[in-house]
Amino acid sequence: MSTAETQERRTPGLVPVAETMRTAERRPSSESGQSEPAGPPVRLASAFWRLLGSELGLTFRRPRNQVMLAVVACVPVLIGIALRIASADEAVGGLIGSVAGNSLMLTFASFSFLVLLLMPIAVSVVGGDSIAGEAGAGTLRYLLAAPAGRTRLLVVKYLNAVVFAYATTVVVALSALVTGLVLFPVGPVTLLSGSTISVAEGLLRILVTVGYVGAGMAALAAVAVALSTFTEVSIGAIAATMILVIVTQVLRAIPQLEAITPYLLPSWWTKFDAVLRSPVDFGSLGQGLLVFGAYILLFGSIAWARFSGKDITS
Repeated sequence: MSTAETQERRTPGLVPVAETMRTAERRPSSESGQSEPAGPPVRLASAFWRLLGSELGLTFRRPRNQVMLAVVACVPVLIGIALRIASADEAVGGLIGSVAGNSLMLTFASFSFLVLLLMPIAVSVVGGDSIAGEAGAGTLRYLLAAPAGRTRLLVVKYLNAVVFAYATTVVVALSALVTGLVLFPVGPVTLLSGSTISVAEGLLRILVTVGYVGAGMAALAAVAVALSTFTEVSIGAIAATMILVIVTQVLRAIPQLEAITPYLLPSWWTKFDAVLRSPVDFGSLGQGLLVFGAYILLFGSIAWARFSGKDITS
């Protein structure tokens, strides 16, 4: 019997075929000497975005959050109407005179009113409910039972709060901008420094303000999420965040504590007025962004340290 016939009988029922590139790719990494295609990382990334999309959908479909967005949208309208009535007096000046003279100024005036209390309330509700709400509802352990991981789940919860913070900021800006265009004249904008800029440049400065204020609210969201990891009652985390905001506001008002003012988060929320100067005070804006980043890093680390080692019982 020939050698070829003997080799064929050793593999009964199999047809010898030449190895192709397609079959070589199917070999295990130990045989081919090459790593397998990056399938699992792609699936993990896809799962991350699906989880984030699901979280965002739940957040923006929740009636409570929709009501909060509606409230912050109504406040600039009320401010605009009040300033319009007040501007009927020819002797007005200051903020009322600035807004009455140009519609774009209503956006900056609205942020000045809302950024210190109402916007922080909206962000605190979503951030404080992120982890504590799941624990209180008994769904946190089911989320962790899925192949998501604690760190990934925490990142998703924080990004969800950040998106809501920016959504709140955009809603305020759009509401104020539309109201201003309806109630007040449109034209060159007179800045706090006395110089005048075009409408297009004014819109660009509003966009910078939205980015800056949104970053400030994102820093507060980090505080709220961190506090949310310490309790299973969402109202407790929300209340603790708001108490912290109010206390820091009080500390800012005490002249004897002026030395600690630069370290308090609310002290930087109103620094967006740097865009109302000519040239724009980018130094002040950059310093504020550094403070926001430091708060995000600090409280993000606290949240991760607490959540990664926490016993989940509900």
